Amino acid sequence: MNETRDRLRALGVEIPEILLPTSKVHLASWAVVACDQYSSEREYWERVAGKVGTRPSTLKLIFPECYLEDGDKAERIGRIQASMSSYLAEGILGSIGRGFVLVERSTPYERSPRLGLMIAVDLEKYGYGADAASLIRPTEGTIVERLPPRMAIRRGAPLELPHIMVLVDDPARSLIEPLYRQRSYLHSLYDFELMEGSGHVRAWKVEGDERFAFLAAGLERLADSAAFATNYGKSDLLLFAVGDGNHSLATAKAVWEEVKAKVKAEGGTPEILENHPARFALVELLNVYDEGLPFHPIHRLLFGVDESELFTELKAAGAELSRKGSAREAFEVCDAAGEAAGEKSGHTVAFTRCGGSGLIHFPKPTQTLAAGTVQAFLDPYLKRHPLTSIDYIHGSGSLETLAAKPGNLGLYLPPVDKASFFRTVIQSGVMPRKTFSMGEAPEKRFYMEARRIVL
Repeated sequence: MNETRDRLRALGVEIPEILLPTSKVHLASWAVVACDQYSSEREYWERVAGKVGTRPSTLKLIFPECYLEDGDKAERIGRIQASMSSYLAEGILGSIGRGFVLVERSTPYERSPRLGLMIAVDLEKYGYGADAASLIRPTEGTIVERLPPRMAIRRGAPLELPHIMVLVDDPARSLIEPLYRQRSYLHSLYDFELMEGSGHVRAWKVEGDERFAFLAAGLERLADSAAFATNYGKSDLLLFAVGDGNHSLATAKAVWEEVKAKVKAEGGTPEILENHPARFALVELLNVYDEGLPFHPIHRLLFGVDESELFTELKAAGAELSRKGSAREAFEVCDAAGEAAGEKSGHTVAFTRCGGSGLIHFPKPTQTLAAGTVQAFLDPYLKRHPLTSIDYIHGSGSLETLAAKPGNLGLYLPPVDKASFFRTVIQSGVMPRKTFSMGEAPEKRFYMEARRIVL
């Protein structure tokens, strides 16, 4: 066991002790979607609060981002941390022991279920700088200004609840999929319908040295430096690419650096630093080739925008605008244009608003991806127009609904090719922020598992 654990540690993986709600908890009320979803739709979170009521729920352990600008931030953080302590003291959460959790997630949008494995990753092997060359890396740019409120929650929290999803490049499907085929031999942990029509989730515990050794061997194959150099022409090995929740993982890293400095200042031993629970972060590991894992673009929604000014500046920047009969028609043309043409034929995005819909074509983009082209225009535009603000929207339905409100305008981006995902990150570095989303908003990870992050 110690040898296998050391092999996993060398690959940036820790075998976590996971906490789950005990049998007295109503699981459909316990599990809620990731806090960064529906950030412009308070009505969603209000519906969730109504369904949860007074029952134990992860809703009371997270900070939905739609409330981040409210004036009660400190009070809300205090309630979150108090609820965590209360749930531990009252036996709402209980340990299932050390091991991994195999998760099957079905959604109304995909024919195949999405398969994941809950693991803990070593934050010493993760970096989120633009030039990060670490074993665990972000796939999109990290906005450090978004970290402080998240850090305030984690600093005083006894628990973490992850919505972080990390990817491996496993075209042979040699790591997670074989465990799934053995699921009838694994101990079942939960099996229930998620709220708001978001699908179904089941899970099994993965334990025992034989299965731990299987995972270690599989990760060692994926981390073979010679094969990596041959495939990608790079020597800085990327084993785990952060797909969702990078700011949450960056928060965990930043807080760990604070904890590490404090432990050292207080004369803590190397053993404490080696095994401190704050050194690790619980994530869900997925294979980028999973048939149940869709990649969707993240769209842009502008508030308080002057359409004539926007269109005038787009034309001045070399963009070509055309009208379409409906938002759906514009979206379909944008999807068909895709990302493949790139610099040869330019980038095409769709726009929609209450006054109609159409296409914006950039014939000579300077960025690799359409998201980069759009963001390169929007960043200086927003600085010049401080009364216009932006949000990032998951899902075409939400974009169309929100963009139909007066003063709003939605920008619909084309799909992202996940087959070339790792190669793009390895060769070109992090993608523009908010480039892609792994599924629509209801498909995002729901909070279920927890882990202690204090001694």
